[in-house]
Amino acid sequence: MADTGKLLAPPHSRVASVSTSTTVPQSKSKKVHYPFWFGGSASCFAAGVTHPLDLVKVFSFAPGVQAETVRLQTRAPDAPKTMLGTFGHIVRHNGVTGLYNGLSAALLRQITYSTTRFGIYEELKNRVMKNSQDPTAPPGLLTLLGISCISGFIGGFAGNPADVLNVRMQSDAALPIEQRRNYRNAIHGLVQMTRTEGFSALFRGVWPNSTRAVLMTASQLASYDTFKKMCIEQAGMKDNLGTHFTASFMAGFVATTVCSPVDVIKTRIMTASPAESRGHSIAGLLRDICRKEGLGWTFRGWVPSFIRLGPHTIATFIFLEEHKKLYRRLQGI
Repeated sequence: MADTGKLLAPPHSRVASVSTSTTVPQSKSKKVHYPFWFGGSASCFAAGVTHPLDLVKVFSFAPGVQAETVRLQTRAPDAPKTMLGTFGHIVRHNGVTGLYNGLSAALLRQITYSTTRFGIYEELKNRVMKNSQDPTAPPGLLTLLGISCISGFIGGFAGNPADVLNVRMQSDAALPIEQRRNYRNAIHGLVQMTRTEGFSALFRGVWPNSTRAVLMTASQLASYDTFKKMCIEQAGMKDNLGTHFTASFMAGFVATTVCSPVDVIKTRIMTASPAESRGHSIAGLLRDICRKEGLGWTFRGWVPSFIRLGPHTIATFIFLEEHKKLYRRLQGI
């Protein structure tokens, strides 16, 4: 009779037991909460890969300051005319290690800036998904844009001191010898900058930098999630390396285009000496640039910017996805 009772059990009870067993892995996957520092770690790996490209961009297209005005994002008269020529110029004069001048500042920037913006972005996104009717559905584009703007603005403040150092250390080799600051590393640069220019120097250009951080995070993180969703749901691609590469490549294109004008302004302000920056507001700088250079300055250096930012965006998201993949494997998910 016991065996007969099992055979005659209502069909819905058997279906319920089967569905319960199959949904356990899904419910477990919903609870995955990645560490806050994953974005910063992935960005540091990406910086190690793309730093020479970033240096070449600054060296070729942002050579330094002349006595009368800031001359960043323009080519110096004696600068090499190609990126390959610039690579050769740096290696001849500074050795292979010269391609990594300012790397400590770049890493410090990623540790502060990228850790903050990626961490806050992922945390806010998880909370929005948790409070939505369908916790498995990713937020919409407008929600992602709002989340990314908040996280980017906070990240811009957190990473500004390291960003000033990064810009200065990279452009130092392109300056005349008497104008070079010769920071040995990021810590030495922070100490020297604070000692000679005051604490406020650490936050020079913080407003254009935070604006750029908002635009960068919105155009990079939100667009990556959106393009990744499109690749999977509309193009039928799988969640694999090919999808990550495609989505990050498109995100890098969007980020470069959106951030180009602010990037020019930020670079000019951060590399200016105290005497040159005294009495010049952002609005005044914009007027001077538009009067002398026209509107073409907004996308000056777009190609080298994309050559640097595109690979950096691709590397960042690929490293980030691999971080998450390894974490899931270690957690048995």
